[in-house]
Amino acid sequence: MRASAALLDRFLLPFEEALNEKSARSLADARADTAAQARLDELAEKNREGTITQEEKSEYEAMVNAAGMISILQAKARRYLRQQGLA
Repeated sequence: MRASAALLDRFLLPFEEALNEKSARSLADARADTAAQARLDELAEKNREGTITQEEKSEYEAMVNAAGMISILQAKARRYLRQQGLA
């Protein structure tokens, strides 16, 4: 495991330890609302086209980073459910 991945895993450990069935299911099933997903899609398209402004690029990068963190937490929630025989 890379040092940065190990650090992130240690940072997220308290969240993982706080999981119970209800919170794990909620986290695993969480999705962005329609407006947030539409904005992310819009920024992604502008980024691909090369028409994104610096302010939009900062917003896009923040959203992508948040999505990455949420994905990791969701994976931990799904693993918790499997380990508990709840998935």
